[in-house]
Amino acid sequence: MKTDTHPTVFDAKVTCASCGTTWTTTSTKKELRIDVCSNCHPFFTGESAKLLDVEGQVDRFYKKLTARQTYVEDQKAREESTNVNNRSVDDLGLTPRATESLKRAGLLTIGKVVDKLAEGDAAILAINGYGQSALTATKKKLRALDIELPEAPKVEKESKENKEVKEEKAAE
Repeated sequence: MKTDTHPTVFDAKVTCASCGTTWTTTSTKKELRIDVCSNCHPFFTGESAKLLDVEGQVDRFYKKLTARQTYVEDQKAREESTNVNNRSVDDLGLTPRATESLKRAGLLTIGKVVDKLAEGDAAILAINGYGQSALTATKKKLRALDIELPEAPKVEKESKENKEVKEEKAAE
């Protein structure tokens, strides 16, 4: 048999760096310092000196959490963009003069413009700086956005007889 094949064994003094507990065990080193022990950490099994996230579970959790948050934000943005009535009148792409006149009149969203169109063409044409060509362009753009335009209230035309009767009454 060969001599000196086995390592030298000592009664080693083990010291925990976290709680300061000391105990004695056998080891090839005379003194051991460890980070955690079973006295100061309830889940320490003695298999590893440090508690590490070896499998990256925490990082994976945070990655999933941030991915979910960005997904929810994207969904919210999509819902708002599909709700055309909440979009700005700038999105219609009208001339700067027409857009500014709508803004001055308080029609800041497409929904408000559609509501004004429901009152009739005369109501929106009464806005200072907003003309017939702007009205035509607005209607085209709204149809392109698949917005159902409200029918303008119909104004009954007076017949010639009714006009003559009214004129005669006014003359009397």
